Amino acid sequence: MQMGGVMGRVYILCDWIWKLALANILWILFTLTGFIVFGVMPSTVALFTVVRKWIMKETEIPIFRIFFQTYKKEFLRANFLGLIMGAIGFFLLFDYRLIMTLGGTVQYILLVPLLIIIGLYIITLLYLFPVYVHFDLKLIQYFKNAFYIGTLNMHITIFMVAVLFLLRFPLYAFPGFIPFFSVSVISVVVVFGATIAFQRIENKQKKYSA
Repeated sequence: MQMGGVMGRVYILCDWIWKLALANILWILFTLTGFIVFGVMPSTVALFTVVRKWIMKETEIPIFRIFFQTYKKEFLRANFLGLIMGAIGFFLLFDYRLIMTLGGTVQYILLVPLLIIIGLYIITLLYLFPVYVHFDLKLIQYFKNAFYIGTLNMHITIFMVAVLFLLRFPLYAFPGFIPFFSVSVISVVVVFGATIAFQRIENKQKKYSA
């Protein structure tokens, strides 16, 4: 029995390693299929869709089929979402570089609120994909919900950022893992944290509506 238990755990571990590697490779391949610029957003949505199913205990799913179907279905909408976030990110980067050229007291006066806005932008971006694959909303509501959920669950957000920061060390030490366990592992961390945040908000809503 003990040996069977050990072998069972080894099998589960190997199975998860295979799933994460496959999902990561699919993300790379489909990103390249869309010439990177047009492929990265639908590939990321497809990856998060697969990972969400895993987190929701749907572990025995056809990974390639779900990935491919989601990629096709969400291609245009996901790219439009990326266009909006990219435009906002470019604007913030432009403002940051402009402020850094000013110098003096004016630089510090303008820099502090800009850094706060950039922080809120990063929080929104962190929750955007989990919100996108978890809820059926209008486009603008994805941004609003990602912002609200991220800021209302700041302790979870900080935990997610800390874990993602720590992940850079093994990936930096073993760059050969990057094609297999980079984006997929990051998405698991983000979806896991976001799912906890979703459940906390749902529990609060039930409590106040009771």
